[in-house]
Amino acid sequence: MGRYFAKRLLSLFVSLLVASWVIFFVVEIAPGDPASFMLGINAQPDTIAALRSELGLDQSKLARYISWVGGMLTGDFGTSYTYRTPVAQMVADRLWVSLPLALFALILSTLIALPAGIFAASHPGKSGDIAVMSATQLGIAVPNFWFAMMLVLIFAINLRWFSAGGFAGWDAGAWAALRSLTLPAIALALPQAAILARVMRSALLDILGEDFIRTARAKGLSQRQVLWRHGLRNALIPVLTIIGLQFSFLLAGAIIIEQVFYLPGLGRLVFQAISARDLIVVESVVMLLVFAVILVNFLVDLTYALVDPRLRGTR
Repeated sequence: MGRYFAKRLLSLFVSLLVASWVIFFVVEIAPGDPASFMLGINAQPDTIAALRSELGLDQSKLARYISWVGGMLTGDFGTSYTYRTPVAQMVADRLWVSLPLALFALILSTLIALPAGIFAASHPGKSGDIAVMSATQLGIAVPNFWFAMMLVLIFAINLRWFSAGGFAGWDAGAWAALRSLTLPAIALALPQAAILARVMRSALLDILGEDFIRTARAKGLSQRQVLWRHGLRNALIPVLTIIGLQFSFLLAGAIIIEQVFYLPGLGRLVFQAISARDLIVVESVVMLLVFAVILVNFLVDLTYALVDPRLRGTR
């Protein structure tokens, strides 16, 4: 297990190094000069040059890359060009919205999907299976931004159970904050639950057709015992993969939902930074999100080895 862990950890560091190169240089070659954008089209060249020097934009790209990476390793993400505020502080403020939202949506997705997938796999070809598969097909087909707007229309405008947007803040209490995140979490969770339920059903049906399952039945185990004792654990590997990918998507890809509900999260921060050509914010936030994706995949790989020890010698 130690050797497996070391190999996965090395892969994590290499992935982060490559990702930092790609993010920095792709953002840097994007058209537009932050200093010119901040000062406007009527700014004088010497004024622009002075601002570029103040922001460190007159240095070589390699020097700026080394400074950026070195700063991140010490927790210093630089200073926003637009807001003149430490990027780390801006990220921390937004993370307390995006991270709970992603976790809330992931929990809802898992609680809906796993029972639905197990139920469908336990009744293959029957009405319950057909109903679950039809519902998941609809969940995949419906765009989440349209679903989000329908939730606002029904539960915020018509029924007035929730607010139409905004975030109450954790200072207002956990209940008020979670209430603000409920509709966005549902909008994010249901499409992901549809995908996860289909994967759960498919993986479980494949396992239930294996020889060792038939042997377990021949020994006199009931259908419930076979399902929970032998089938479910062996079907968890592809399900864990999807759950890991979903958390990464929910954390990094909620920009549209955050726009619909006016949530001050990381996705909205990136959108605003791109619009303002605030390169240091874009690079730092995207790098943080990439780190979260790679870290989640790393933890999923370790979970693989715990669920199925045979994988420790194959990766």
